[in-house]
Amino acid sequence: MFTEHFWRTRWYAVKEVRTGAGVLKGWYCDVTRPAVVDGGEIRVVDLDLDLWVSADGSSVLRLDEDEFAASGLADSDPQAAAEASRALDALEHQAHAPSGLGALLA
Repeated sequence: MFTEHFWRTRWYAVKEVRTGAGVLKGWYCDVTRPAVVDGGEIRVVDLDLDLWVSADGSSVLRLDEDEFAASGLADSDPQAAAEASRALDALEHQAHAPSGLGALLA
């Protein structure tokens, strides 16, 4: 089961991942452009970078950095590429903090 969280001012979206019984498995974080709400729809542009954080904090994995590099965003939109990299670093830092990623969703 997924509960997805979006922000209009943050460069990521976070999916809270739970088992069918409701047990928290972890968080899957997509680095995206800030969400845009239009006519009842939430739209985000995925920027390829991802982070998986297990619920117990034993696993924090940066994912798809090769796809991000191959996307050409650094050349076509260097400012967005820098924001995306900062967002991934911030998410990883928060994952290792005592309060963990759950603090972002509180």
